[in-house]
Amino acid sequence: MKLNGISDNDGARKGRMRVGRGIGSGKGKTAGRGQKGAKARSGVAVNGFEGGQMPLHMRIPKRGFSNRAFAKDYAEVNLGLVQKAIDAGKIDVAAVIDQAAMRAAGLARGGKDGVRLLAKGEFTAKANFAVTGVSKGALEAVEKAGGSVALPAPQPSEHEKKTARREANKAAK
Repeated sequence: MKLNGISDNDGARKGRMRVGRGIGSGKGKTAGRGQKGAKARSGVAVNGFEGGQMPLHMRIPKRGFSNRAFAKDYAEVNLGLVQKAIDAGKIDVAAVIDQAAMRAAGLARGGKDGVRLLAKGEFTAKANFAVTGVSKGALEAVEKAGGSVALPAPQPSEHEKKTARREANKAAK
């Protein structure tokens, strides 16, 4: 085999179709754009525009809402994976296991609002966790193994803060 003897298989590289190059090519004259109209002209492709008629996405009634702006982003970590990391020596059981320790072990990816422990898998190590959230099954599994889970103190909601402020202002008057 020589480098100058190597070539692609037949049909492996297909050239692009050159439109508007004569009727013999099969894509001449209107170049596959049909007759007249906005779509036949160059530079016109308004998505959802229906020629002045009220577009479909505006005619249909809207329902529900999106929670994307306020949704919490938790890194979800299963207890089985934590146990695997402990057995492999990636996590020290003597220290408190928090988000930084899980991230260092390669368990918690993302999660700008903290870590949430989930109960999937077997967990036998006696370990202390400091996490943002924990499922009921995970809490039971950790406590059964002799460990503990520390959760942050719950923050008052915006509504509760506003109500407290309003009451403080009334009391001040």
